[in-house]
Amino acid sequence: MEVPLRSITRDLATQTNLIRRCPVCGGDETDSYLRKADLKLVRCRGCGMIYANPVPPEFSSGHYYERIAGPYYLSPAKLESDYAPVRFERELRLFRRHCRGGAVLDVGCSSGAFLWQLRERFPGAYSMLGTDVSGPALDYAESLGIPVARGNFLEENFGGQHFDAITFWAVLEHVTDPSAFLVKAASLLRPAGVCLVLVPNMNSLAVRLLDARYRYILPQHLNYFTTKTLSHIAQNRFSIVDLRSTHFNPLVLWQDWRTGGQFSEEERARLLEQTTAYKQNRWLRPAKGLYQLAERVLGIFTLADNLTVVLRSKGS
Repeated sequence: MEVPLRSITRDLATQTNLIRRCPVCGGDETDSYLRKADLKLVRCRGCGMIYANPVPPEFSSGHYYERIAGPYYLSPAKLESDYAPVRFERELRLFRRHCRGGAVLDVGCSSGAFLWQLRERFPGAYSMLGTDVSGPALDYAESLGIPVARGNFLEENFGGQHFDAITFWAVLEHVTDPSAFLVKAASLLRPAGVCLVLVPNMNSLAVRLLDARYRYILPQHLNYFTTKTLSHIAQNRFSIVDLRSTHFNPLVLWQDWRTGGQFSEEERARLLEQTTAYKQNRWLRPAKGLYQLAERVLGIFTLADNLTVVLRSKGS
């Protein structure tokens, strides 16, 4: 039965903020790290992990993602960008390097764009399944023929199915217990299967220049990884096959420098649409070479916007 949004809002109002231990090492000794409006980040004294503490109930429960499905995930600007030919270029290259075929589970699949791109570019190579907590986004994925599993990833058994690859594209920064997500992923992988993760890079050039003005330091991001802490959490159940720093968006850097990183979900979607349009503009192809060079240099020094890691289960 569908629960009305106002009922969800009323229930959330009676809940309290979640107080967390370190999501990487489990420690509870921290120092204050950063404040941004109601968001409070702390740094673990044991392992250095930066994370939000406390966490409001709409983020710890996942209800937030149901609420923003319309204004963000299913907005025309976001959908047009997610389904554009240039979207997921880096992720697809990395994915194909480590998985040439088989069963794929995309956790936090949203509207299904990554799986759709995979199916359209490599027809017949993969069987696929997407899972998410946002019902409207999954409805959209299903309308395009993407199979989905609805609900909490940690509670789903997927009918006993196992996978050759599991992806977490911009997911682990959103969950209260990222370690549990990786443990679950390890249990679902076939021998020699891989897990691919992308998260924002807390040591990026953008964070160093902008600090709290950076738009991706925001309430729904609960975890802020560096190469050290991402490696630490991954090595609990996996061997690291590849770890690198990728992506660079100078438009975000410029806009957040000017405006202080204040934006709505609609504005965030429009920026993604604008960035996608620039990538597809044939008149800007000469500039694309300079952009790629800048991204490559930032990657060498682990200063690009995101971190990606490819993992293989230690039991494989």
